[in-house]
Amino acid sequence: MDMPTEIGAFPLWVIVIDYVLGTVMWTLFGRFAMSIFLPEDSNFFFMRFFVRVTDPIIRAFKPVTPGFLLPWLHPVYVAWFFFMIRFYLMPWLLGYNVMGMLSFPLESEISFMIYDLFGQILGR
Repeated sequence: MDMPTEIGAFPLWVIVIDYVLGTVMWTLFGRFAMSIFLPEDSNFFFMRFFVRVTDPIIRAFKPVTPGFLLPWLHPVYVAWFFFMIRFYLMPWLLGYNVMGMLSFPLESEISFMIYDLFGQILGR
């Protein structure tokens, strides 16, 4: 059974902007998660990727990052800004009051794929 997707309800430019902002947000969370287990200067290729990709973003947000915040928490703090843009600013710019749970196009598509995958595995 296919679940209906609401992605067609959004203009293409909204989807593209949300996917870019969502990818940046989740990459910042990925860096934070990796930093729990590995140092930032680790030779592990995933950690090197996360650091290389997110360092410019974290540097750009340095003026609004509190000085008392521990350095390994900076990626989460910056990711919070991207979440706020996606959850509050984008719907406001599009004229929505509240978009609701799983209203982010990126996460909605991922959740529908997971639902379909488990539906196929469980034979539903």
